[in-house]
Amino acid sequence: MNAFEIIKTVRLTEKGTRQSEKYNQYTVVADPRANKTQIRQAVQELFKVKVTGVNTLNVRGKARRKRTAQAGTTPGWKKAIVTLKDGDKIVLT
Repeated sequence: MNAFEIIKTVRLTEKGTRQSEKYNQYTVVADPRANKTQIRQAVQELFKVKVTGVNTLNVRGKARRKRTAQAGTTPGWKKAIVTLKDGDKIVLT
């Protein structure tokens, strides 16, 4: 897998904004098959920053219903919280 396949997108939320300001951490959506080492290398390659830590978790899909009796689910995804070296940052604008 290349870096563009591993890192799907960067999540931009209120909680994520506070994390980036206070702890220099960013939340990215990663490929479920990718491990922490691959995520670290992909972020360093794509954003030209130094990664000091990676925490991952698998987010389960939620049950959803749209005007029917049958319930469906949203797809699950892998969340990676990436901590950067002091002084480095990812510009998300």
